[in-house]
Amino acid sequence: MKFILGIFLIFGGVMMVIKTEWLLENFGRISWFEEKLGGEGGSRLGYKLAGLVIIFAGILFITGTSGDFAGWALSPLTNVMPK
Repeated sequence: MKFILGIFLIFGGVMMVIKTEWLLENFGRISWFEEKLGGEGGSRLGYKLAGLVIIFAGILFITGTSGDFAGWALSPLTNVMPK
């Protein structure tokens, strides 16, 4: 099941990166992206970055390392040392 979820996430992320202009036309500009990432291309860059994060999450699900990565990434907040 994790493999199938990972494949869907990767496919969705790739489509976000490829079809950024379609997303921009249908969902519009996001003011936070425009403010933080630049004036005219901020939303496009934001959609592409979100797609890359989704692709990365899909790879983590497929390889089964999502729990290990989350533990490592959150270890400074939880003060738990990875084993």
